Amino acid sequence: MKPAPAPKPNTTVSELIRDRLKHTKHSPKELAEVAEVPEEYIERLLAGRRRPPLPSRTDIYDKITRFLELGRNDLAACASAERAASSQADSKPDAESWEMLMGLCDPETARELERRAGRGETELAGLIERVLGIAQGSVRRTLDDQIGLRIAAAQSGRTYVDLRMRVLEFLDATPGTLTTEDVSNFVRPRISKWDVDLATGVLKVVLRAHEAPERDRRRPSVRQSGSSLG
Repeated sequence: MKPAPAPKPNTTVSELIRDRLKHTKHSPKELAEVAEVPEEYIERLLAGRRRPPLPSRTDIYDKITRFLELGRNDLAACASAERAASSQADSKPDAESWEMLMGLCDPETARELERRAGRGETELAGLIERVLGIAQGSVRRTLDDQIGLRIAAAQSGRTYVDLRMRVLEFLDATPGTLTTEDVSNFVRPRISKWDVDLATGVLKVVLRAHEAPERDRRRPSVRQSGSSLG
């Protein structure tokens, strides 16, 4: 089969996939099976009712690329451009999720952040997005452990695709869409505590022992990132 031509500028993920499905004579159902997601997920993506996930937060692009014989980086490039064009300021989590996240924060810092909460949500959403991103980076690795994910699905009474979809949904979560279930199932099991220097914006996150690199298991793993809080 002739390889897919490079996508034109401003091509969306849904346009690229729809065009390639037509040329390869494959169905959305077949694509869903290959990507290991529900057919509804693919249908919503193709209809433009679902924002394409970040390339760094999913494995479906690699699976779709091989199946549809696309260029190696075509989908990732289209997804990144599409998300950048539609990016907008997010809100901070709902009250209950916010309270749960603050429970992991240094108490003094948490009190100051609570005091600042009334000034505006952009600053706080950006901070929570950074904390969330660290948890998501850890959870992303579970997609590469298919056996572990299948065992976890069996133990929880879910199907493999159902649990995998739950992971993918969390990986695409933003501060404004984060749920208490997300915090309970994905954030708390990975983050022991976090703090931020309010003057410099340097974020410090202490991961739980099982999330630390193998060579550092005997001591807490600390992740730091710097960004001004303004």
